[in-house]
Amino acid sequence: MTHVKTGDTVAIHYTGTLLDGSTFDSSDGRDPLEFIVGSGQIIPGLDVALPGMSVGDKKKVEIACDQAYGPLKAEMRQAVPREGIPPDLPLDIGTTLEMQTPDGQSMPVRVVEVDDATVTLDANHPLAGEDLTFDIELMRIDAA
Repeated sequence: MTHVKTGDTVAIHYTGTLLDGSTFDSSDGRDPLEFIVGSGQIIPGLDVALPGMSVGDKKKVEIACDQAYGPLKAEMRQAVPREGIPPDLPLDIGTTLEMQTPDGQSMPVRVVEVDDATVTLDANHPLAGEDLTFDIELMRIDAA
């Protein structure tokens, strides 16, 4: 029987949940997620859980935030003067906007606070600071 090793291309079905049990993502109803094990294409805590698995194996993987999307970083939140934001942009809490970095890269930010003078934008990944649980099933291994 073939076991997953670093460098193999694999396909998994998964359901990702938060500590409160709510689902944040799932491959249910979609094609399995394909990636190369150990290549950095997925979060580290999930990547290291796959070696040794065989097709058909199922596993529950609990991943601390530092092995997922990292801790929340205060420096990734910024209050912007309201007059510096175009008036036609929606500023509802949770709305995702695109900002340009000084080097011209596009970066998604979420609106997290709004008052009369400022809009606070957060560039942390939406799952930063969260411990995650994945239920995974290995569907395929293409050996390296």
